[in-house]
Amino acid sequence: MKNFWKNKKVLVTGATGLVGYWLTKRLIESGSQVVTLIRDYDPQSELIRSNDVNKVFVVKGSLEDISSLKRAVIQHEVEIIFHLGAQTIVGTALKDPLNTFEANIRGTYNLLEVCRENKEQIETFLIASSDKAYGDHDKLPYKEDYALQGRHPYDVSKSCADLLAMTYFHSYNIPVVVARCGNIFGGGDLNWSRIIPGTIRSFYQGEAPIIRSDGTFIRDYLFVDDAVSAYMAMAENSSKVAGESFNFGPNKPVSVLEIVSMIQKIMGVSIDPKILAIAKAEIHSQYLDSQKAEKMLNWRPVFSLEEGLKKTINWYVKYLEKNEVYKNRIERCLLNSVGAKK
Repeated sequence: MKNFWKNKKVLVTGATGLVGYWLTKRLIESGSQVVTLIRDYDPQSELIRSNDVNKVFVVKGSLEDISSLKRAVIQHEVEIIFHLGAQTIVGTALKDPLNTFEANIRGTYNLLEVCRENKEQIETFLIASSDKAYGDHDKLPYKEDYALQGRHPYDVSKSCADLLAMTYFHSYNIPVVVARCGNIFGGGDLNWSRIIPGTIRSFYQGEAPIIRSDGTFIRDYLFVDDAVSAYMAMAENSSKVAGESFNFGPNKPVSVLEIVSMIQKIMGVSIDPKILAIAKAEIHSQYLDSQKAEKMLNWRPVFSLEEGLKKTINWYVKYLEKNEVYKNRIERCLLNSVGAKK
């Protein structure tokens, strides 16, 4: 539905993040007029490095500042909103719950309130929730009608934001749709504490990757291109699915150790991970049932986990090769790889 997007005025919060950037890039390619809300200028973010920032309107400001949100929505006459902006790191949320709540909860109701005051111009408000919004349930996989019962700071922030969005749908007829994805991965994520980018960088450097848990934790891992397709499918069908929530996952959950092993095999190294088993405030097993998205949106993942990992590894190898900090480590990595193959 490329014609759907041509000349659409679209706001993306969180455009300097992993999904936000690739979504922004896809929207630009589809002919949309994209507005981004950017709090900090991060020269390492893919939006900046790619120069795609020069192809969008930039509103400098934070989600906590409602005046910035009004500038973005009203002055640019935004029709579709992708609300991806958030504090997204579980460990950071545990250390700094206040600022996580400010960004993830206050930021969400600020933006929803701006939409309420200008709802005649809003066609779609898509909020990026998370599988973490469900909290801990005895029965898996999660289905969309499961209770949202986060207990730890990050999980609670996503549960609250999810519920707030639905409040504005039911009470004020804001055309809200909610996306709950598993762990999204792909090139451009420089949060090295996350298992996939952190493991790739460690193997590249010839070092043992760090696993904070005991390695048995089970998750969904969704390639970023599939997540972007999911978000766009929701917006394209928002007139039919307003007020709905959708799970997006590969329907093939794997453990942390399995992910590390796959990366190890693809990169051709024989270094074993270092297992710390110190993870706190994290649920052991989380994965999603995506049947509703398949039935109502005709969405299913295009990329297998292995295909997504290969594309992701290629991106990081190119990135690290260009980074001066790592150039002197290339030879060591290659020697380790050759040794592993022998």
